[in-house]
Amino acid sequence: MSREIVYLILIFGLLVIPRALQRFRIPAPITCLLFGIIAMLFMSDQTHDPVIVLLSTLGISSLFLFAGLEVDLQALRRGWWPLLVHLTIRIGSLVLFSWLGWRFLDLDWQPAALLALALLTPSTGFILDTLERLGLDEEERFWVTSKAIAGELFALAALFVVLQAGDPVQLGTSTLVMLAMIAGLPLLFIAFGRWIVPHAPGSEFSLLVMVGFVAAFITYKLGVYYLVGAFIAGLVARLLQVRMPRLASHENITALRLFATFFVPFYFFHAGTLVARDAFSLEALGFGLLVTVVVVPVRVGMVWLQRRMVFRGEHRLSTFRVSVALTPTLVFTLVLAQILHSRFQLSGMITGGLILYTTLNTLLPSLLLRAPFDPMADESAALESTEPATTEPAPTEEPATGVTAASAQV
Repeated sequence: MSREIVYLILIFGLLVIPRALQRFRIPAPITCLLFGIIAMLFMSDQTHDPVIVLLSTLGISSLFLFAGLEVDLQALRRGWWPLLVHLTIRIGSLVLFSWLGWRFLDLDWQPAALLALALLTPSTGFILDTLERLGLDEEERFWVTSKAIAGELFALAALFVVLQAGDPVQLGTSTLVMLAMIAGLPLLFIAFGRWIVPHAPGSEFSLLVMVGFVAAFITYKLGVYYLVGAFIAGLVARLLQVRMPRLASHENITALRLFATFFVPFYFFHAGTLVARDAFSLEALGFGLLVTVVVVPVRVGMVWLQRRMVFRGEHRLSTFRVSVALTPTLVFTLVLAQILHSRFQLSGMITGGLILYTTLNTLLPSLLLRAPFDPMADESAALESTEPATTEPAPTEEPATGVTAASAQV
């Protein structure tokens, strides 16, 4: 069979079949991941194709570029007090889980900290992509989005420091490069806006994707993976919204979301092909189930208790939905499982357990929150999400923090 036919079959399999299986409440990324694992088991090294690697890189870069564009600093400032409590609890839990990994799994502090990040960090890009199908109201979506973004900002900073901390010289050099990139990205966007965009109307989207891809490649070369640079590029573009409104416009964000929807399945497929064969064992199965049974209730419970303390008037069902919606860790866990296996040579028991853990916690919101499958309802929700709002929503009752649902727009 020719290589072109294989590519066509793969594209069809990754773009059509997982979407069809969503009616059974199976998230499409999980299906793509399983396809990659099956391909690895039957085809071994033949799955490491450079075209798939390129498409995978475009997928993870566009996903985190989209996540960076979704950051609304004004909204985060409006909910600063609950988010500060949330981050304080997150830091404490990260320290605790890192200590547990060091104490009971005999890990050095770096892999122990990365393991804790893999267990605790919500997958913001995946969560944002699935919010519309979870039946959350507007205020619940605001808090899920804000908590996920705040947690991801902290996790990316922690990931950068932990991966570079083993070599102080490398940490200093990488920090200088990162600062130079952060300072240079606005200048690059402004230069494009002055000298290219006026002569090429409508080119903002392609320039945004290109800059995001370059920034992702820079951070990958620094040893902190693609997602950090792509997220920073999206965040910088969002911060330039006043000066360059078309760069992070609603149309561009919608287009980028559609762009990511096409390429992200290749990332999950490629991630499945990178799973080591020794990750499939009874020990890995037992470790994954144990971690899921222990960590998922702890994570849901921490968010539950935090919200019950801060939002004393919030309905318990609303608290439960926000807590469960923040459960998926899919992208961060897959990235860190790969780093732990390739860079720190962790055993297949841990990496295989992490894959099982992230698969199960990613399924949880779909099983507990998602409404019955309705193609027409899903289509209507998608159309509403792509249309800019023309009227302000009516104000609702103010919660304990003083943030109204009307003001808590993302």
